[in-house]
Amino acid sequence: MSVLSKHSPDRDEIVAGALRWFDDGELLNALRPRIARRTESQRPDACTDLVAYLTDEIAPALVSLGFEWRLIDHPSGGAPFLFAERHEVDDGPTILTYGHGDVVHGYDAQWRDGLSPWNIVVENDRWYGRGTADNKGQHTINLAALAQVLRQRGELGFNVKLLMEMGEEIGSPGLRAICERERAALSADVLIASDGPRLSAARPTIFLGSRGAFNFDLHVDLRPAAHHSGNWGGLIANAGTVLANAIASIVDGRGRILVPALRPPPIPPSVVRALASIEPGEPGGPAIDVDWGEPGLTPAERVFGWNSLEVLAFKTGNPEHPVNAIPARASAHLQLRFVVGCDVATFAPALRAHFEANGFGSVNVVPSRAETMHATRLDPDDPWVQRVASSIERTTGARPAILPNLGGSLPNDCFADVLGLPTVWIPHSYPGCSQHAPDEHLLASVARQGLAIMTGLFADLGAAAS
Repeated sequence: MSVLSKHSPDRDEIVAGALRWFDDGELLNALRPRIARRTESQRPDACTDLVAYLTDEIAPALVSLGFEWRLIDHPSGGAPFLFAERHEVDDGPTILTYGHGDVVHGYDAQWRDGLSPWNIVVENDRWYGRGTADNKGQHTINLAALAQVLRQRGELGFNVKLLMEMGEEIGSPGLRAICERERAALSADVLIASDGPRLSAARPTIFLGSRGAFNFDLHVDLRPAAHHSGNWGGLIANAGTVLANAIASIVDGRGRILVPALRPPPIPPSVVRALASIEPGEPGGPAIDVDWGEPGLTPAERVFGWNSLEVLAFKTGNPEHPVNAIPARASAHLQLRFVVGCDVATFAPALRAHFEANGFGSVNVVPSRAETMHATRLDPDDPWVQRVASSIERTTGARPAILPNLGGSLPNDCFADVLGLPTVWIPHSYPGCSQHAPDEHLLASVARQGLAIMTGLFADLGAAAS
């Protein structure tokens, strides 16, 4: 096992050095060329850009840190994955980390005047640019933290493996297959990675899994064409009315899920305890509707411990130019966010059976073709959770919020279920970052603290292993 020199700087010196590096503008300099790359995985012609991000941006940085790397072919022909490893000790801990270099569409024309998705613009505490928050900024912080420990200490004291994909924003197709195929190469003691938002900008956060996401479409197709509402109103069924009532039969006007098969099991006591001090929301964000969702639950339990069913889109007739015609067709796109204890394979059959039993046999249920991200949740009492939380508290002076799972969805099931790892996520963004929207940004203050947190954590892990 590696033994750190008696003259190695202590962890507080290393953290202080990392903060000086940040204040000199070096993290911003590292991030600028990465944001400039148009890595929109939804573009059919994006493959060259996606590969270049791995080979021209990430790989050279890894080589400078003493990693060996290789590309792994995508099992279905998409952009490859990057796997890298720095091996120091045969009998010490191994950390697996993860990131994704793809982003959603830039929506260039929708950004505020003076901003661009492909060029970082700094305004006070905000660094604007597509991917600053999701996820280029976050994995750049983590790689920089490793570099700070190596620069000041000369070694980490543990082993690190990295897996980076370029398809997270399209549902991480192929990631599960890669984890199954590369199980031996990806073996580790724990996953420590960063994505998603903190509970709030002011509060460091750990989350231990994520809710799953089941997207599906509902279609009603009653006849070949629309018909005049004066001549036929009251005589023929309206597809929009049928679909609206079908949706109302599965989720009520206050957001409560009405179909038992779409509801989760009771929230475990350990999760209730972990959420007792959690207060969702962000200054400047939308006000929380206290009477929305499952009755009897706190806001934290509703978003982190329960399922939610959302209507994301609904269309019938011609919304842009309405005419006096009874629509023949209607469609809606819905999403069920679900927690551990739910079986995603039962959702579509349960919906079909419900509609048939309640007089909505004309409603067709079509699951999305995107790969489903399954729900995961690590026990908050796991030793790795307490180890990471203690390190963050030492760095920041505050106990971090510990969320059993994120309210959103990540491909964490690939690491928790396929690889069997405890999973600890340390986000460096915040709820108001506008990820996936115009004017996405990273808060410099959160990034600076995130760099300190990760540098301190890696320094602690190395010292404990020596």
